[in-house]
Amino acid sequence: MNHYGFRALAVCAALASLSAGCTQAPDLSAARAEAQKPLQRYDSIQALAAHGDVVAAGTRSGAVLVSADGGQSWRRETLAGPSSITGIDVCPDGRFIAIDFYRKLWTADAQLSAWTAQPLEAPHTALAVHCDRQGRWWVAGSGALIVRSDDQGKSWVRTDLQEDLQITTLQMVDEQNGFATGEFGTVVVTTDGGHTWTKRGALPAEFYPYAALFVSATEGWVSGLAGQLVHTTDGGLTWQAQVNRAGAPLYRIFMHAGSPHAVGAGGAVVRLQGDEWVAVAYPDARPVPLAAGVSVAANNTLLIGGPGGLLRAVTDGGASKPGAAQ
Repeated sequence: MNHYGFRALAVCAALASLSAGCTQAPDLSAARAEAQKPLQRYDSIQALAAHGDVVAAGTRSGAVLVSADGGQSWRRETLAGPSSITGIDVCPDGRFIAIDFYRKLWTADAQLSAWTAQPLEAPHTALAVHCDRQGRWWVAGSGALIVRSDDQGKSWVRTDLQEDLQITTLQMVDEQNGFATGEFGTVVVTTDGGHTWTKRGALPAEFYPYAALFVSATEGWVSGLAGQLVHTTDGGLTWQAQVNRAGAPLYRIFMHAGSPHAVGAGGAVVRLQGDEWVAVAYPDARPVPLAAGVSVAANNTLLIGGPGGLLRAVTDGGASKPGAAQ
């Protein structure tokens, strides 16, 4: 074989080698392992609710993360889409209910074994969901509408406040007394189990409420724009401003370890201490908006959730709970 023949063989061998390399399947095992994790980086946690050790975390991307051990481990439940869970609550019997940006109401049993949806005709945009001590379902939102179901969603009773505003929070504190707050400093109350709602007082300076927590028919807190926090001890007739040391808007207020706690912008976790809201220190705090928080009484931790797949457990003493999703 002459010189040109050897060169031709060498070129053929090189091309064969290149061809084999191009057709070899890439190693995607790491990507597959990442995809199997229940919590994904694109998840944004928008709502949390707990009943004993059972916890549900609703995401913007149409999935619910479920934990049966107080947030130590999770499984992923993908909801039929499109779906985006914006609020979750728990009934006395352990049943979970959730509102969806796409005008649906989701329900699941106490073990969160399956989620089912039903259309939500009103309000057009649901902003608050609540299950009271009697197991009645409440939804409030745009169009100044409050709706109630006494039969687990089979029928609804509608209260129209006849105003152009959004109701952003609603809570029944006992069988007869409840509070709802909304745009322009609106406060409405019921004293007859929700059959009628009437205005009472007003939040200061056309307050826009993000979150509210009432611990009785007389005492409660409401958070709003620019880190505002106000407190009432007379059932909403008058309100007093409280100091928010975090200086950040707070998006959820809830009871934990016997005292009010809240989460909000800039990774803020705060608790009420006297008449001031002070920071709860925790490791590796991230300056992201925490849209969700809930107390898990079973292991005395609070769970916080936000964007970027952030879902973690924090103790009030400041240490992250081992094994929680980060």
